[in-house]
Amino acid sequence: MSINHIRPWRHIERRKSRQIHVGNVPVGGDAPIAVQTMTNTPTTDVAATVAQVQAAAEAGADIVRVSVPDEASSRALKEIVRESPVPIVADIHFHYKRGIEAAEAGAACLRINPGNIGDEKRVAEVIRAAKYHNCSIRIGVNAGSLEKHLLDKYGEPCPEAMVESGLDHIRILQDHDFHEFKISVKASDVFMSAAAYQQLAEATDAPIHLGITEAGGFVSGTIKSAIGLGQLLWMGIGDTLRVSLSADPVEEVKVGFEILKSLGLRHRGVNIISCPSCARQGFDVIKTVEALEKRLEHVKTPMSLSIIGCVVNGPGEALMTDVGFTGGGAGSGMVYLAGKASHKMSNAQMVDHIVEEVEKKAAQLDAEAAAAE
Repeated sequence: MSINHIRPWRHIERRKSRQIHVGNVPVGGDAPIAVQTMTNTPTTDVAATVAQVQAAAEAGADIVRVSVPDEASSRALKEIVRESPVPIVADIHFHYKRGIEAAEAGAACLRINPGNIGDEKRVAEVIRAAKYHNCSIRIGVNAGSLEKHLLDKYGEPCPEAMVESGLDHIRILQDHDFHEFKISVKASDVFMSAAAYQQLAEATDAPIHLGITEAGGFVSGTIKSAIGLGQLLWMGIGDTLRVSLSADPVEEVKVGFEILKSLGLRHRGVNIISCPSCARQGFDVIKTVEALEKRLEHVKTPMSLSIIGCVVNGPGEALMTDVGFTGGGAGSGMVYLAGKASHKMSNAQMVDHIVEEVEKKAAQLDAEAAAAE
């Protein structure tokens, strides 16, 4: 049940958008914000690509994008689609024929880049293939590959140029009676991306795919994405997202979910609330949290766990979580269940015990949810 009615400062009013489908995943409207990532294996290496898709899906990815740069990749895509547990988006640049081939191979969505896909005649051919094979399309505008006439008009990449590019291609799709599309206006510059997305959100009711492109490595890219995507999501903008990191695609999925979880927009797995640790800690908080993050990756049930090193904030945080542990003295701490002090546990046994308590609580929550259906 939503708690926003008693805590209105947590409420996010999502932008009203049309709903489309990427395979069996609804995007837009009142659908949950979908989390995406992209494979980085050679598409022609079917086994490696499928393994990466499956790992991303296990981590929670709703949709996975695969690059289709050549004919060999188009042929491999058919098998990848067949073995994938989630809808596959074909990433198309430069060669419009790859878009046609990807639709024929069973891609659920085609990502086309207005800056390099070609003229309207070529786009029309891709649209025909998408219609025939029941594909959706993402118009993927990038600041780094804008059309020459827009760069000449505006002098440099800017929000106005990105939005104009996107709207021009929306017009092409609509002129060909194609409406199963979403759109993105990505830049590596957080300010440019945010401004472009805000303008775009006012100019169209199409579902919006969020991203800060080429955000960087794991740490820097996570921070840039959290700032850029976080503020847009807080404003209610965004129907699906990808966190672009120079890192394992699974990490992109994890970061995407953490951003959504922090805003109360998606709930999946255990949300661990932990202190940064200090001289007051009654156990090694950092190592404990690292161990628990790994041990609890298999839990998909939305729930909360507090791991606090001492009694300054521990009991208060535990009041708000499903399971909690607060450090005390003499090598032990207090276990909290459903916000109430339950029993003491030694530091040496706490990780195994907390895992058991979380699994038990998850099973209880799952049973309650099943009974309510």
